[in-house]
Amino acid sequence: MKTKIKGRYVIGYDGEDHVIIENAEVVYEQDTIIYVGKNYTGEINELIDVGNAVISPGFIDLNALGDIDHDILHLEASTNRQKNLLWSAQYIKDGHHEVMTAEEEAFKSLYAYTQLILHGITTAMPITSVFYKKWAETYEELAAAANHAGNLGLRIYLGPSYQSGTRVVQPDGTIKLYMDEEAGKEGLKRAVRFVEEFDGAFDGLVRGMLAPERIECQTIDSLSQTKYFSEKLGVPIKLHAAQGTFEYHTIVEKYGVTPIRFLYDLGFLGPKTGIPHAHYIAGYSEAKVGEGNDIALLQETGTTVIHCPLIIGRHMSALESFAKYKRAGINIALGTDTFPPDIFQNIRTGSMFARFIEKEVKDSTYADFFRAATLGGAKFLGRADLGRLAVGAKADIIAIDLDGFHMGVLDDPIRTMVAGGTGRDVKLSVINGRIVMKDQQIPNVNLEEIKFKGQQYFNKMRKGYMERDYQQLPERQLFPTSFRVVESIKNERK
Repeated sequence: MKTKIKGRYVIGYDGEDHVIIENAEVVYEQDTIIYVGKNYTGEINELIDVGNAVISPGFIDLNALGDIDHDILHLEASTNRQKNLLWSAQYIKDGHHEVMTAEEEAFKSLYAYTQLILHGITTAMPITSVFYKKWAETYEELAAAANHAGNLGLRIYLGPSYQSGTRVVQPDGTIKLYMDEEAGKEGLKRAVRFVEEFDGAFDGLVRGMLAPERIECQTIDSLSQTKYFSEKLGVPIKLHAAQGTFEYHTIVEKYGVTPIRFLYDLGFLGPKTGIPHAHYIAGYSEAKVGEGNDIALLQETGTTVIHCPLIIGRHMSALESFAKYKRAGINIALGTDTFPPDIFQNIRTGSMFARFIEKEVKDSTYADFFRAATLGGAKFLGRADLGRLAVGAKADIIAIDLDGFHMGVLDDPIRTMVAGGTGRDVKLSVINGRIVMKDQQIPNVNLEEIKFKGQQYFNKMRKGYMERDYQQLPERQLFPTSFRVVESIKNERK
C-alpha cells in the first residue's frame, strides 16, 4: 500500500542535512519512504492532505518520561526542602517497599506513551522515577511497557533500570549513599534477560537498551558488566552522569577524578553510550574541584550527550553550552525528561540558555536543536533510517499545523513552529507506516479514562513522600501551594 502525505512544507533530507521543500509531499509504501519532493507521478492508495502544515521527521526523545511526572513536586521545592523528598534513613530501616500495585505500575507507561505520541515523538528511550519503587524497575513493569508501546505503535528502546545504591537522608539532614550491591547485580540480570527476550519485538518497534541508574549509585563492577553486555547484546547504554553537585563531588572525592573522567578510565564511554545530562563537568561554573577536559573525552570516545534543557533549567542549571559542545564535535541528542514531553518547549529553552551563555546565535539556533531532536538521536541509535525524510528511511512522519492563530505570521517554517508552537500542534503522527495519531486522537484509546487513572496514580505517588520524609513534615508544609488555600474571601466594597 502506498500513501502520500502532502502539505505546505516538507523538511526533507538531502544526504547531508535537512532541507525545506515548499508545497511538497512524502510517499511511503508499507513502513518505508519511497519519495520526497514535488509532483509524485506514481500510483497511490491513499492521499493525506495536511494543508498548511510542516511535514517533518518524527522527534527522537532519548530521555522520554516513561511514567507520571513526579518533578512537579520537586521543581519549586527550596534548596533545603529538596532533601525532604528523598528517602530517609528511617524509611530504609522500616523497610523500603513498592508504593504502587503491579497493576498501577503496568498502567503508568500507557499514560506516558500516549503523551509522547500526542507530542510528536516517534522514537523514545524512556526514563522513570525510582523514588516510589522498592528499589528499581521490575521486569514485569517493563514487559507491560513493551506491550503498551507495541500496541500503540510507538518505536521504543527499553530495559529495566538497576542500581547498587541510592541517596538517603540521615536524621541530621546529611545525604549519604545506601548501598545494596546484590540488588544491583540482580537488577543487571533482569535487564539482560529483558533484552534477550524483547529486543526486536513488535516487528522491530521494541528494541533493548541497558539503563543503569545514576552514576553515583553504581559500583565499578556494575558499570564494567554493563559495558560488557552492551557490546555482547549490541544495545545502547543510557547512564545519568555529570548532572548535579552531590554526584559530581561524590565521584571526585571517592575516585579523585570527575565523573566523565571516571567513566573514560573505565572504558565505559563510547558510541553506544548516551549520557544525560553531562553538563556538570570540569570547569563548570558550580564545580568547586576537578580538573581536565571532559568535553575532549566525550568527543574522543564518540559518546552522545543527551541534552534535556527544560528539566535542568527548571532546576537552575544549564549546559555551558550547547554551542561549545557542538563546536567540539560531540554528538548531541535531545530528551524531554519531564512533563510536558514537548520538544518545541525544549528547543526554545535550550536555544535561549545557549544564546545567553554564548552571547551569540551561531550554533544555538532552532535549526541546531531540531537536528539534535532528529539526526542526533538517530546517530546515537545507529539508525540511518530514522530522524530524516529520505528514500529508504522508515516512515516515521509527523505534521505540525501552522493554521492556529497563536502561530502568528509565517516566516521560516522551523522558526515559526518552534517560536509559537507546542506539541499540541502536532496533528498527525505516522510511525513505521502506521497512523498512530490524527487530530490529537489515538485510535482505540480512551484518553479521558487514562487521564482519570493518571490523576489517581499521581495522588497516591504524592502521598508516598510523606512516609519517606526524614522530618515527617505535615503535607501542607512538605507541599506548599502557590497561594494560601482559603474557604472564602471578603466581598465587601472598600
